[in-house]
Amino acid sequence: MKIFAAVLFLLILYSLGSALYYMYKDKGHSTRMVKSLSIRIGLSLFLFIIMMIATRLDMMSQ
Repeated sequence: MKIFAAVLFLLILYSLGSALYYMYKDKGHSTRMVKSLSIRIGLSLFLFIIMMIATRLDMMSQ
């Protein structure tokens, strides 16, 4: 479970970095930054929900 959370966290950071890159490269003329930030929000919510379920099922102590 911890490895899954770490991998998902790295994907969130990658999405945030790609949004920053698109912000500088496209200078606001593209929707790629918005798509990257939307993916980041979705991944963050997914990680939060998974962590809440894992805590409820007492899977985090393992």
